[in-house]
Amino acid sequence: MDQRENFLFPIFLKLEQLNLLIVGGGNIALEKITAVIKNSPKTNVTLVAPEVLKEITDLALNHPNIKIIQRPFTQHDLAGRDLLIVATGDKALSAEIKNEAKKRKILCNVADTPDLCDFYLGSIVKKGDLKIAISTNGKSPTLAKRMRELLEESLPDTIQQLMDNLQAIRNKLSGDFTHKVKVLNELTSELLKKTE
Repeated sequence: MDQRENFLFPIFLKLEQLNLLIVGGGNIALEKITAVIKNSPKTNVTLVAPEVLKEITDLALNHPNIKIIQRPFTQHDLAGRDLLIVATGDKALSAEIKNEAKKRKILCNVADTPDLCDFYLGSIVKKGDLKIAISTNGKSPTLAKRMRELLEESLPDTIQQLMDNLQAIRNKLSGDFTHKVKVLNELTSELLKKTE
């Protein structure tokens, strides 16, 4: 019996407070920058590539926080970066960029190369303030996408109202943390029973 587990630690980053570099200007770069902007539209993104898809330049027209530099990557592009996404399609260049990022302690995602990634971009379910990230440990983005679709269909459209109501209740509760958690657990338990 295989006892493999996913030991990734899930976090939600405030990307708008970080400086992101994307290297590459093709379809994979488009997919990555679209995901970033969809989830965190005020993120400062610099994209460097000798050739850039029109869809990326069009996206930049509507997002002034996206800067496109149309030329080959240089090591100087890493200066002041917090995160890096490499989407070049060139394995040797991608490994070289990853090695330079590691020297500078910049976390890096190399598209379609899980062994070179410090982090993965999960498939995201978003309904109002609720956001759920799905990871397959880099093994199957297609399965993550299908799981996202399933969850999007399953979650009620009223989930934002539920979260707003629970926040209002939490804000009115008195007592210590343990008491508040107990009351909120009881409330959400009942809500779940009613939707079954």
